[in-house]
Formats: sequence, C-alpha cells, structure tokens
Amino acid sequence: MFSSRFHWDLAPNRLARLLAEKRRLGARILDLTESNPTRAGFTYPSQIAEALADPRGLLYDPQPAGLLAAREAVCRYYADSAYHVTPDRVLLTASTSEAYAYLFKLLADAGDEVLVPRPSYPLFEFLASMESLRVVSYPLVYHGGWSVDCEALAAALTPRTRAIVLVNPNNPTGSFLKREEARFLAELCAPRRIALISDEVFADYAFAEDPRRVRWLVDIEEAPAFSMSGLSKVAGLPQMKLGWIVIAGPAPARAETREKLELIADTYLSVSTPVQHAAARLLELGKGIREQIAARVRDNLDWFRCAIGAESPCRMLAAEGGWYATLQVPRTRREEDWVLALLDEEDVLAQPGFFYDFESEAFLVLSLLTEPETFREGCCRLLAKVDGSVKLHND
Repeated sequence: MFSSRFHWDLAPNRLARLLAEKRRLGARILDLTESNPTRAGFTYPSQIAEALADPRGLLYDPQPAGLLAAREAVCRYYADSAYHVTPDRVLLTASTSEAYAYLFKLLADAGDEVLVPRPSYPLFEFLASMESLRVVSYPLVYHGGWSVDCEALAAALTPRTRAIVLVNPNNPTGSFLKREEARFLAELCAPRRIALISDEVFADYAFAEDPRRVRWLVDIEEAPAFSMSGLSKVAGLPQMKLGWIVIAGPAPARAETREKLELIADTYLSVSTPVQHAAARLLELGKGIREQIAARVRDNLDWFRCAIGAESPCRMLAAEGGWYATLQVPRTRREEDWVLALLDEEDVLAQPGFFYDFESEAFLVLSLLTEPETFREGCCRLLAKVDGSVKLHND
C-alpha cells in the first residue's frame, strides 16, 4: 500500500541499538556527534523569544516568495559581506531541506539525475528519492586538502543530469569550493543548461581567510545557479524553521525561474508568519550566537590538533571550515567496529565515515560543536583507545 520511495531499511543499526541500551542503563555518554546548537551550551538572548511576539504574526497574509521585509533582511545579511542581492531574487522556505525539494521539483522530472558530492551529507539520497530522482555521486579527492575531481564529475554527466549539488563548505570535510573549480563548473553547466545548487549553510564558519575560495554563488551569472542557507546555521536557530533560496545565473532567465518557484511555494505556503516578521531581528541577534559557535569550533579544532601527538597512529584531515573534524584511524578495525568499541568500552560516541559515504576506511567524524569539557574528555579517551588497540595489535 506504500510508495516505492520507501525502499530503505529503517531498522536501527548496531550503533543506534547499543546507544539506546547504554542510555537505558544510565551511562554518561560523551557525545562527539552533537550537531544541535540549542543543546550545545551556547547563550541565547531573551530577545529571540520577544522577536516572535510581533502582533502582525496574528494576521495571515500569504506571500509565496515570503514577506518583503524578511527577504530584505536576507539581502542585508549578504550586504554585510559586500554581496549585492535584491529581494526579487530571494524565496523563503521552511528549511534548506525544503529548498532542495523545491529546486528538485523545479528542475527535474521523475527518473532524472542529480549529481552530489562524495563524501558529504547523507540526506541527499532521501531528498532526491522523495522527488523520484536518481542520485549520482561525484568524488571529492584528498591530497593534503580536499578538491573536486573535475574529470570524474564531467564523466558522470548523462543526458538526464539536471543539477549538480555543491555543499560549500562541504559537510563533513570542511572544504570550500575554489575559484577555478567554480569556473570549470560554470563552463560545464552553461551550454548543457544544468543547474548548480549550492548549499552554503556553513559558509560563515571558515577557519581562516583564503583568496582562492568561493564563499557564495549568489553572484554567478554564467550558468543557472541557486544559493541556499538559513537560520539553522547562520544564527544557530534550527527550531525557527526559516531558510532561503537566492536565484542566481543568467539575468534573463531569473524572472521565469522566480515565477515557477513561487508557484511551487504557493502550493505549500510552509513558512510561518511570525518567523518572517522576526527574521530581521533574528538575523541581527544571530550574529552573537554565530560568534560563539565560531569561537567554539575553532578552539576545539586547535585543541584537537595539539592533542594528536606526533607518534599517534591517528591523523586529522585538513579542513577549511564548518562544524566537523575528520579523523583517520588505523585500519586494524573496520569503522563500525571502532565506533562500537568506543561506545561500548569508553562511553564515547563518534560517527563512522561510511555515514558520509567515504570511499575508503577508516575515518571517524567528530562534531566541533561539542561543549569543550565533553569534547576534550571524549577525544582523550578516543585517542588513548586507538593508541592502545594499535599497540596491542602490533604486539
């Protein structure tokens, strides 16, 4: 009786079952996977709740693209970094996930293909399948730093390719798109009318400046393009459910693109009125939260780099931004066995690389958002466990 979209095995995996049992028994878990900023010990000002009390929120005045004042607030967010975006290019959504759904509806028919990076965020398969699309991966390669394998990406194109998804910076590798990569993609996509979809939710969390880097695609004109972000990461407010799409690409096509996107949005009208009226204030207050998050992830990253000794069998992969660190551990065990042993024997929760489609083993992904005390204790236990296991294996 159910749609063929639901082809996944939804049973809890071994890690989830072990974690549930540990928590049932009252174990104190050192969670190195925390990705929810509202549970990570940051200070949220009381004015956030006050911003939602605007009496205009009681009036229902649906605007498919979103209220003008909210879209103007999004434009000011980009203007603060010297990027010019006009309100007619902005369409509000309830989340970045919803923005993907809108764009997949806009660009593709059932059975068409979207290219997504590998390794990257594991939600793409679900998002595309819900729109009856096929996911095709293109590789990111690591040689002291991550880059797009442009040759492999071009070879992955077929007549049914409708979009190339970028995550900038990528999650979890923390790698930004470089200018030469952006030029390659624009030249590849323009004559084929393939769209670029750029997920830029972590763009504010660069660890250092780099002139080679592309932060946003909001100013690209050569090929059809869409930039996406939202309050979840920009302001550390995932519960406010406000995201956006910025329409980029060739100027003559933007009006038709907007018209069609508005038709999709008008079908759902999912963005709440109170959060739209509060958007300007939330983005302003979000600057302080963003500064707290940025300081936390940098401090945890710097500490972790120092904690991995020169003789350690572990290696942290280079990252340019985001909220995550990728740790390469010895292949004396499979990733699944590493994370199960860490949880079972050390009460430390980490994510295996295969959650993010790493092509080889063995990698662990750790959240730099974790509160420092928990992060340091958990990482010390993790490193000691790996070091001890490797010594025992060698003996």
